[in-house]
Amino acid sequence: MKGILLAGGTGSRLFPLTRITNKHLLPIYDRPMIQWSIEALVKAGISEIMLVTGGTHAGEFLRLLGNGHEFGIDRLSYGYQERPGGIAEALGLAERFADGEPALVMLADNVVGGSIRPMVEAFCADPRGARILLTPVEETEHLRHLGVPELDGTGRVVRILEKPEDPPSRFGVTGIYCYDPSVFEVIKTLEPSGRGELEITDVNNHYVAQGSMAYDVLEGFWGDAGESIDAYYAVNDYVRAEGANRD
Repeated sequence: MKGILLAGGTGSRLFPLTRITNKHLLPIYDRPMIQWSIEALVKAGISEIMLVTGGTHAGEFLRLLGNGHEFGIDRLSYGYQERPGGIAEALGLAERFADGEPALVMLADNVVGGSIRPMVEAFCADPRGARILLTPVEETEHLRHLGVPELDGTGRVVRILEKPEDPPSRFGVTGIYCYDPSVFEVIKTLEPSGRGELEITDVNNHYVAQGSMAYDVLEGFWGDAGESIDAYYAVNDYVRAEGANRD
């Protein structure tokens, strides 16, 4: 399985911290944010990784990470998103890198307390369709800023709603996904949303409609360090006290 880290975006929700750098290079406790997502993938057994970024600070990732060997990566590739075109568009840039293999995709501002290895192993055992990682969320207001799955009586996902006013469940979709190689053909069929972007929720709903969407529920901490200034510092506080990516 290949790993694809998406580290683009303008970081507007963390402004002015992101005025002079990419948000994924901001510190989370004792290291740049991007290193936590790299560690998550490497600990899950993924050693071939592509990092997709954009903007004027893209070269700083090369200065920080080099060939990736220092961080346990066997092969580190880089992709450049020329304009903010959405998460799905950024993922599409990794088609040649994936080279027909299944891929784990992670938004690089996601930080988890535990390991994502169980999700990776479950998908590798049956690498068809898609598999997403959900996290329990009690606060309705928080759910209104996330993708939220609607589940039927058997617990199967029947659709995913983006930023719903009335959340249909108490789970949020994290920015961690597994896809089979067909995902790149799916992306080519998408139409831009009202924001002018190709949305990852549309990709996930394609697999839901096919009946090929599975999921895991994360146990323990999950934080989106790019969600807001408050969330960024909450993730910092947690990682400083508890660490991250614990086996």
